[in-house]
Amino acid sequence: MTNSEISKLLNNVAAAYAIEDEKKFRFQILAYKKAADSIEHASSELNELFKEGSLEALPGVGPSIKSHLEELFKTGKVKHFEDVLSKVPATVFPLLDVPGFGPKKAYALVRQFKLTNPKTVIADLVKIGESGKIAKLAGFGERSQQDILQAFQEYGLGKTKSNRMVLPYANELAKKMIEYLLMSKKISKAYTLGSLRRKKSTVGDIDIAVASIDPKEAIEHFTKYPHTERVIEKGIRTASILTSSGKQIDLMVESPTGFGALLQHFTGSKEHNVHLREIALSKGFSLSDYGIKKKGVKDAKITQYATEESLYKELGLQWVPPEIREDSGEIKLAKTNKLPKLIELKDIKGDFHLHSSYPIEPSHDMGQDSMEDMIKNALKLGYKYLGFSEHNPSISQHSKSQVYQILEKRMKFIERLKLKYNKSIHIFSLMETDILS
Repeated sequence: MTNSEISKLLNNVAAAYAIEDEKKFRFQILAYKKAADSIEHASSELNELFKEGSLEALPGVGPSIKSHLEELFKTGKVKHFEDVLSKVPATVFPLLDVPGFGPKKAYALVRQFKLTNPKTVIADLVKIGESGKIAKLAGFGERSQQDILQAFQEYGLGKTKSNRMVLPYANELAKKMIEYLLMSKKISKAYTLGSLRRKKSTVGDIDIAVASIDPKEAIEHFTKYPHTERVIEKGIRTASILTSSGKQIDLMVESPTGFGALLQHFTGSKEHNVHLREIALSKGFSLSDYGIKKKGVKDAKITQYATEESLYKELGLQWVPPEIREDSGEIKLAKTNKLPKLIELKDIKGDFHLHSSYPIEPSHDMGQDSMEDMIKNALKLGYKYLGFSEHNPSISQHSKSQVYQILEKRMKFIERLKLKYNKSIHIFSLMETDILS
């Protein structure tokens, strides 16, 4: 099984627990969701970790889930999973891939309409919705039925929960949206949220928080984004749009005075936030996306926080960078001001693999910029070294002596650059070589 399939299996187990008794199985649900998320974002295939005997190295995979995974790889199934999943109709699980569907909504619909075929459950519900029967159910209504049919339509176009984006793509979409949002004079800050801000390798929907003294105007500006295909929801504090690229972007608005609490809360991870709430409770406070207030005190005033740093300080913690908010030991270190210093862009001091436009006459992959332009840009970045590593001259298009002549000419050219910039940067003469030829 692939990581994606295993992640889905664990999420299904969590969903089954939620349907059976969400309060009773709260910790099991959290554990399975955490493991599923960790597996989905893992850089190694779980099957390979199993063979190496290092499943426990993956965050979120404790002894219990580890034993279940070992059983899965050895036998192709897990008896405990089968027992849990057997208590829920199989028709529930295909619906969980549809945007807007949680376990309880899916279960209510398949139970009410006695749907038993997982392969046709979505088509069956479309027909039922189009006939107006969903709107008649208690707790649903006409608007809910309309939203469900819209979700099915988008699901049919490939817009699913599991249709995740790789981080660089999601980052680029979010960057464009943030640039647009900050064009409004009513918006002072804009940050990504959730797995995107925590820089996970894949991202679902794009969530963004903005600080604004005029939420109505901020939301109006957001919904007028030029690449909007459809406005999904437009409220007082939140809004959602579907972009022309088929990706959903959600917005949350908070006042500048309370922005830090909202930013922290919706960045996550869930496990990190649960730990923070436990710390707040131990100090006699309750913690939410609005701020901190005295617990058990009637009409207690909420203390707002403009920045995340001030919120963490209130809890007696060093500010935790979003990339490590996974409840994997970072909070313990933050209590004693011993968090590691994360690598930043300014820490990178050079690059050893660059193709310049120098006419080395390779068979492919010429660079676009001259060596000198690259050196000048490297100096702006504060680089200490630079290595030019163009492909060797094409073997098929040159004689041996021609190859030598081109390389000798290039070597002399680089030596002149070394002399010119010897006090500013160390230049290396390298080559990406066709070693067999």
